[in-house]
Amino acid sequence: MKYYLIAGEASGDLHASNLMQSLRDLDKEADFRFFGGDLMQTAGGTLVRHYRDMAFMGIMPVLLNARTILRNLAFCKEDIAAYRPDAVILVDYPGFNLKIAKYVKTQLGIPVYYYISPKVWAWKEYRVKSFKKYVDEMLSILPFEVDFFKKHQYNIHYVGNPTVDAIAQRDHKEETFSQFIEANGLENKPMIALLAGSRKQEIAANLPSMLEAMREYSEGYQLVVAGAPGIDPSFYDDFTGSFPPAKVLFNQTYRILAQSDAALVTSGTATLETALLNVPQVVCYKTPTPKLTYWVFKHLLHTPYISLVNLICGREVVKELFARFFTVDNIRKELKQILHVQSYRQNMLDNYEEMRQILGGPGASQRAAAVVYAKLQD
Repeated sequence: MKYYLIAGEASGDLHASNLMQSLRDLDKEADFRFFGGDLMQTAGGTLVRHYRDMAFMGIMPVLLNARTILRNLAFCKEDIAAYRPDAVILVDYPGFNLKIAKYVKTQLGIPVYYYISPKVWAWKEYRVKSFKKYVDEMLSILPFEVDFFKKHQYNIHYVGNPTVDAIAQRDHKEETFSQFIEANGLENKPMIALLAGSRKQEIAANLPSMLEAMREYSEGYQLVVAGAPGIDPSFYDDFTGSFPPAKVLFNQTYRILAQSDAALVTSGTATLETALLNVPQVVCYKTPTPKLTYWVFKHLLHTPYISLVNLICGREVVKELFARFFTVDNIRKELKQILHVQSYRQNMLDNYEEMRQILGGPGASQRAAAVVYAKLQD
């Protein structure tokens, strides 16, 4: 069968590539054509357009590149119509993908599958109406989304979380602390990991306060920053050269976390990865206009938490220090709790175990592929 996939960013490229491989395991004749990235291209098929030419984030970049976005949409529709796939599989990236879903469903009559739901439970809840109209099957990677969509009379499939797979399949799983520090020229003393975000503005906002909060711990611990993909190493120099010093390592996030006693982590998938690797953490996220941001969060968004760990468990498991709660003093106090209060630390680790049970085991892409393949066979 023929499959057309659309992933508009790096994480989508990763998850879509795994899904493609799982589909090929079921369908030996599978043929893929896609908007995506290098990982999808490695999985096999025809790369039509790279996500680097599509990834415009924020209001101004979208406005400034509106003509490019419209051209990409028009070309994508024409390409799908010419290819005539048996199924179109959309991966997150809602602004673009929902427009494609409407066209494919109403104009071409081709089945539409959505892998990794956009976070409509946090905002833009009205988009559920579009899912119900234009998406045949929603394949979710967050268990709490099942109940959210059910209240909108839309049944979805929870297929497991691909981060569980990534952690299970990671390299250096058996690496010892001694092996890690020797390989990276680090000191023989305990580590604290700093995950300050994936974009320059996040890193510039979060990392200085994270480092400042570590002042009193710099004698007993070494600080290791997980460098973000695509960020030039020199960008970190202005932050990490000051007191307390920190070492920046790239392409080793899981290895860093696995050897750390604690972590300071910005919100996002990194909080889930940290929990799955069983590292006590403080969620830190600085925002502009913190009081206004917190008011918007409390009154306009439809989610009680910003971290995936808390959202999955349905309660506060890790402390979220964002907006008006993001201060050096608060970070320092919370770090002291998870490093030195054993009962507090153990309670967090016990809750991590409950989170793992809720998420289920590895195999997200295989389960997603099985749903798609079975529906197409029917």
